[in-house]
Amino acid sequence: MSIYTVEKPEIRLVGVSVRTTNQVELGPNGLLPGLWDTYFGSSLASRAGMGSSEPLYSLYTDYESDASGAYTVVIGHEVSEEAAFQPDDKLSYAVIPASKYLVFTAEKGPVNEVVPEAWREIWAYFEKSPELRTYTGDYELYPSRNLDPGANEVQIYIAVK
Repeated sequence: MSIYTVEKPEIRLVGVSVRTTNQVELGPNGLLPGLWDTYFGSSLASRAGMGSSEPLYSLYTDYESDASGAYTVVIGHEVSEEAAFQPDDKLSYAVIPASKYLVFTAEKGPVNEVVPEAWREIWAYFEKSPELRTYTGDYELYPSRNLDPGANEVQIYIAVK
């Protein structure tokens, strides 16, 4: 897995969301697979007011504390500040904060295998330097909403000091 540092500006998203914890996600009743199903069952990418349907973001935000607390996940797309897009009961609006990020690039392969493996490596990385993480907003960046199992190269952005 390659790692590099980058500064990114604020990004505004509209998408579907759920509040969860890592403990819930590691068990049999994880909410994230259902959230992905909700996203793919929606017509979000083709709605008026949306920018490009690519890339696809999965934002981890509103952290209760750290990796052991609750957080919100928003799967969606970037919208411009001027977009007259009104989230409703099914959609959420979120902001990826401007920040310095460590970017971890997952191996190519089935997303449901390589992304969890990348997160295991990220957690191990930050066990050695927990003071670096800010928990202000982390995200996965998928280059395509089609999620080609063998070709996508997912990048995971972790906000750091």
